[in-house]
Amino acid sequence: MVFDAPLEGRASAVAAGMVNPLVFRRTLLSWRASEMLAIAGAFYRDLQLDHEASLWHPLPLIELFPTAQEAGIWQLRMKDPEMGRFLAQGTSTDPAIQAMPQPYGHGEVKRCAWLDVRAMLAIHRKRSLASGTLEERKIEEVDIVRSSEGVEIHGRSAPLLVHCAGPFSKTAGIVPVRGEGLTVHIPGLNLGSMLHRGVFVIPIGNDLYRVGSTFAWDNVWCGATAEARRWLLQQLQRSIQQPAEVVDHWVGVRPASRDRRPVLGRIGPNEAVFNGLGSRGVLLAPWSAQHLADHLLNGAPLDLAVDPTRFRA
Repeated sequence: MVFDAPLEGRASAVAAGMVNPLVFRRTLLSWRASEMLAIAGAFYRDLQLDHEASLWHPLPLIELFPTAQEAGIWQLRMKDPEMGRFLAQGTSTDPAIQAMPQPYGHGEVKRCAWLDVRAMLAIHRKRSLASGTLEERKIEEVDIVRSSEGVEIHGRSAPLLVHCAGPFSKTAGIVPVRGEGLTVHIPGLNLGSMLHRGVFVIPIGNDLYRVGSTFAWDNVWCGATAEARRWLLQQLQRSIQQPAEVVDHWVGVRPASRDRRPVLGRIGPNEAVFNGLGSRGVLLAPWSAQHLADHLLNGAPLDLAVDPTRFRA
């Protein structure tokens, strides 16, 4: 049974869904990138077959190098045996990329994709409501009745309760981070790759592109800001250099953790937590869900890197 109130500000409702194994600001692979990417790709391909919907969109990700130094770092990273499997340089045949100013060239991140998170969530919600396994309501602490056998919430009982409250949670170690982005209309750009230079640009069809995103740790629940809109458009124009009509300005609060690792595991005799996926939720979610399920249901050891007790004083 799922209790879920679609609260304003939840990041999943507006997530652009980009899957990228690289941390651009350091030109390094993200945490366990190879393992996470293999699991995520297989999971989402199976999911879209099950739903008979187009959800998973593999696309190369192109990085326009802002400086000669960045181009040099990229070349250096390509020599690393693990990173070299994900990186290439100057290989894009996308006409839109080739037409962009790139005095220092570009790099390509392989095995990237974007997931249509909004469509996926809509399908999940419709199915769950139809089957009676979803009740749309917010659960307060006073609603949870605990016993030695399990928990009861509004007449529904179970041996285990998993808290998945994202940025609305008071779980130790969770750091809410506001992210803003734009959906823009750029006729004639015909970009056939995902692009990164300061911000990412994702083609989603019909001359529409998602552009993002910002990171703000203060005043995270303030909603969309004019400052972020201006900054995103400025960053976009550095590479696109074409007029862009803003169709939508979206904002969500990500449930990051202090060490940028998921927060998974038991927090009580009959309770567990699933949280802390941050800005890489699409990449981390399949592994995290399977790992937590194996731990809770099959007694598999919990990976210490995600153990919620690491944040206890």
